[in-house]
Amino acid sequence: MLAARPHIQPRRTPTADSVMVKEIYLSVQGESSHAGLLCSFVRLTGCHLRCTYCDSEFAFRGGTRMKNAEVVEQVKALRAPLVEVTGGEPLLQPGVYPLMEALLAEGLTVLLETSGAIDVRLVPPAVHKIVDMKTPSSGECDRNDFGNFTSMNANDELKFVIGSRADYDWARALITEHRLLDKPFGLLFSTVFGKLHPRELSEWIIEDRLPVRFQLQLHKYVWDPAARGV
Repeated sequence: MLAARPHIQPRRTPTADSVMVKEIYLSVQGESSHAGLLCSFVRLTGCHLRCTYCDSEFAFRGGTRMKNAEVVEQVKALRAPLVEVTGGEPLLQPGVYPLMEALLAEGLTVLLETSGAIDVRLVPPAVHKIVDMKTPSSGECDRNDFGNFTSMNANDELKFVIGSRADYDWARALITEHRLLDKPFGLLFSTVFGKLHPRELSEWIIEDRLPVRFQLQLHKYVWDPAARGV
């Protein structure tokens, strides 16, 4: 298996005190080991990838420029101890780094949903990084930065969105090649909603005795899969 090269390096500037925000809302966390918990979501605008199974294309453009302090105040007003910064691809915006630090300073548990195509080494260590490795069916598999495996800690989780048996075999081979079961972070397997039946993925995991966390996007089963702000 060929190693993917890094494509996007993290950017950080001391004056990055604002971000472009698509939406801020309160819901129940639908994924990761925090699934089922009350959670505030801060969705930032913009993404450099165009995955075939993307469910947030509406976040590619638009939004409102907000000071980080304004974002923090809106999140605090939602009164949830958990907050996720997502996108789009949030790490494209330099202001996201001080924003995450400001959220942590308020005593919040902070999650970051990011692709595997941007170096995560500048993300504050206390943030729970959920890093989405792009499988072959995404069309963006060659954008993965495997160097992230050395920048992730025990707070973090590596997510594989599986749309086919080929995706599953690719993910399983990557786990073996990079000895990911020996890493401190967790491994998540989920399906492309509406493309692969969850039972199929569950049975493959069981057959291979693969020690990963199977997950569903809970919000897509509770609400309409196309609903916004849930």
